Amino acid sequence: MLDRRTLLKWGGALPLWGTIAGDALLQRARAAASKSPQNIYASIGVRSFINARGTWTYLSGSLELPEVRTAKEAASRHFVDIFELQRAAGKKLAELSGAESGMVTSGAAGAIASATAACMAGTDPAKIWQLPDSSGMKNEVIMTGGRNAFDSAVRLTGAKLVMIRSIDELDAALGTATAMIYTTWLGERLQQAIAIAKKRNVPLLLDDAAGIPPIENLRLYAKMGADLYCFSGGKGLCGPQCSGLLLGRKDLIEAALANTSPWEGAVCRAMKVGKEEVMGCLAAVEAWQKTDLAALNRTWEQRVKRIATLVDTVPGVTTNIQIPEGGNRYPTLTVRWDESAWNFTVADCDRELREGEPRIEVLTASNPSLVPAVTGHDPKAQRHNRLQIISMTMQPGEELIVGRRLRTILSAARKNAKV
Repeated sequence: MLDRRTLLKWGGALPLWGTIAGDALLQRARAAASKSPQNIYASIGVRSFINARGTWTYLSGSLELPEVRTAKEAASRHFVDIFELQRAAGKKLAELSGAESGMVTSGAAGAIASATAACMAGTDPAKIWQLPDSSGMKNEVIMTGGRNAFDSAVRLTGAKLVMIRSIDELDAALGTATAMIYTTWLGERLQQAIAIAKKRNVPLLLDDAAGIPPIENLRLYAKMGADLYCFSGGKGLCGPQCSGLLLGRKDLIEAALANTSPWEGAVCRAMKVGKEEVMGCLAAVEAWQKTDLAALNRTWEQRVKRIATLVDTVPGVTTNIQIPEGGNRYPTLTVRWDESAWNFTVADCDRELREGEPRIEVLTASNPSLVPAVTGHDPKAQRHNRLQIISMTMQPGEELIVGRRLRTILSAARKNAKV
């Protein structure tokens, strides 16, 4: 017997089932296309997938904006002096952000490394050539909140980490050997950290890799007085996957450029950025200046609402939609069931979604790209396992495929458990 609540859920889902039925031929065509030799990845035996996990680097980040693809294609048709290009890009980024200058980097991690080298060696050719041997230089970097999975971008330059956990420890941790403060803190703690850094005349780098959208953060941190701040270009910005942005004080950006490719002998020479990435990243920033984020959020929320409507018809399944306050600020669907009673875990569901056709990736506590040793040092790496669906990386219509598959898997699991 169906209770009133269940009947209401089915009533809400009926229009979507009609859409799914009418879209069945399109789904089969899409599945066939994913295996077609015309799919460049299928041609070498690699499966593409529906991305409901978000902008993870190991899953190739995000899809580039049309404006980015156009800019990269145009940039690929000419030779250009990279020194001149980065300086011109810095002027453009200053106009767009309100910061004194900026540069395009090889991702947010590349920005962290370049910033660290800049704060240690400056523009002194002898010191630049000496790194990663940082002896005789200010070479300590204060890490607020303790270690994280990306602190290797600081350490590879020769810097030594000094860990603190709270804002109350920051002032006392600063010393004559301090080259830079690294933080991921936002809001009031960030403002407090900036004030202490200014008072002690120590550069502060804010790592907000997933901080765009909203694009307003591009100007916010300049207004707050951050000496340096960085974003990923291949995540929410939807620029080139191997790009990032470093913005801030002009003297520090000049030093970062001096310690980075194309300089031969610089410690960050390996972090090469091409002309296509520079122009593509600029195009992404300019495109976001004209984008209505509220309208995008409404579209993204509708996608996860459709999935929730479908899986809610499975008795015992509950759903919730929220926009996280930290990074990756997109409407996010959380799906829950009694894993113990069903004898069916989040990991089991994740595996079935991945192994099906088409392959579907969702967000769980698993992170195949994390070096296992990091888990014991980075509290953020120790997450409660739950199944979440990120709206931003799904393409139009894919939410119906995800919702239908997830409902089928959960229905079968409940039936097998005889709940």
